[in-house]
Amino acid sequence: MVDFSEQLDATFFALSDPTRRGILARLAEGEASVGELAAPFDLSQPAISKHLKV
Repeated sequence: MVDFSEQLDATFFALSDPTRRGILARLAEGEASVGELAAPFDLSQPAISKHLKV
């Protein structure tokens, strides 16, 4: 059996942040620039970029 625990840990860590969930919800609607992703959150574009790296 393959052990997926590390992958699951990383996935759940990424999804535990409400900002990242919001970004994913927005991207599910279609492409968006970093500026468009940052607009609903009170975050800078560099902060959104850090969330995208996770």
